Amino acid sequence: MRYPEFLRKNGTIGLVAPSFGCTFEPYKSCMDAAIDRFKGMGYSVVEGPNCRKDDGIGISSTPLNCGTELTEYYCSSDNDMLISCGGGELMCETLDYVDFDAVKNAAQKWYMGYSDNTNFTFLLNTICDVASIYGPSIGAFGAEYLHQALLDSIKAFTGELDKVSGYDMFELESLKDEEHPLVSYNLTEKKELKLYSGDAAVNRLPQFTGRITGGCLDCLANLVGTKYDKVAEFNKRYSDEGVIWFLEACDLNVMSIRRALWNLDRAGWFEKAKGFIIGRPLAAWQEEMMGLDQYNAVTGILGKYNVPIVMDADVGHIAPAMPIISGAMATVGTDMGNITIEYNLK
Repeated sequence: MRYPEFLRKNGTIGLVAPSFGCTFEPYKSCMDAAIDRFKGMGYSVVEGPNCRKDDGIGISSTPLNCGTELTEYYCSSDNDMLISCGGGELMCETLDYVDFDAVKNAAQKWYMGYSDNTNFTFLLNTICDVASIYGPSIGAFGAEYLHQALLDSIKAFTGELDKVSGYDMFELESLKDEEHPLVSYNLTEKKELKLYSGDAAVNRLPQFTGRITGGCLDCLANLVGTKYDKVAEFNKRYSDEGVIWFLEACDLNVMSIRRALWNLDRAGWFEKAKGFIIGRPLAAWQEEMMGLDQYNAVTGILGKYNVPIVMDADVGHIAPAMPIISGAMATVGTDMGNITIEYNLK
């Protein structure tokens, strides 16, 4: 695994929009405020041509424009790292226009985004053997108050984060809207992890170590069996270390989560699994359908591996979320009702 250089003081942050851009409220004001914040911290910021566009379907512009922007900005010497403008729906359609050979041969740089950006954060790991950061899009940094999760994300790309822990509270309903674009997280719910050893609920889990990768299940399920599915090669490269999978879901209901995991499982993706970190599902939170809930939707498929499964972790769409240095070696602990991930960049 190759690790990019961390963002230096007075470095340049590049913004790209391979998924949604920031063209309407509250996203436009959030991005503007985030740019001001990073400039106030001494960084320069350059925007890709699609950041303020909305002429695409499910993404900022055409798949050609989005794929070209992503390739050019990743390979450019005019920025030192990239942060995505946002998530979206159809970033998968840009992949045919991303030059992965050029990306693989370019000087590596950190790319940070989540949700639809799984289409790049994950493929950087599996195709290019380059680490990435599964973390917030640019607008999150425009908040009036930066939650510890956002400070941790800045530490991740500046080289100050070797360990990250989960957070005490989370939000189920954001207060952010057009009139209040910069409001901070609405933390009303107490975080409680659910721990499983295989398919059995437990009170404690041992530490587990492996190379961490994953992302949004909505996106990962689409990649199975395509020419972008290089998980077998990834598993082979890191067979001695094993893989920790972090997974979270956005639009999927509990049945869709179960089907998506079945798809990945039958494709052999989890053959080297050392453990699973499952984020709070957005659409399926506390959902029950025909005897299926967010927990047995997962354990019914993954339980057979008899490895630790940490559920309702601070990962994904229900804020706050820990930054995941995807591709790194990770040691995961769950003491005192919290999750801690220690990163080793080797």
